[in-house]
Amino acid sequence: MKRKNNPEKDKKKKQLSSAIKYSGLAFQMIVVILVVLYAGIKLDEYLQKEFPLFTFIGAILGVFLALYFAVKDFIKMK
Repeated sequence: MKRKNNPEKDKKKKQLSSAIKYSGLAFQMIVVILVVLYAGIKLDEYLQKEFPLFTFIGAILGVFLALYFAVKDFIKMK
């Protein structure tokens, strides 16, 4: 005897799967931004710069890299 699929159960599983994918994507973006920003901060400390140039560059670069990886993964998901 075959069991019929419950449409509500399938919908909930799909929603949960989507939530897990997007939360993982958000976590990845945060990690990329923080790692590149941290590298910029440490480089500024090492070079003893008055103006935190590498911190600024790290923040901007981190955001762009995070967006790049997010878009790439988002396209792959579909």
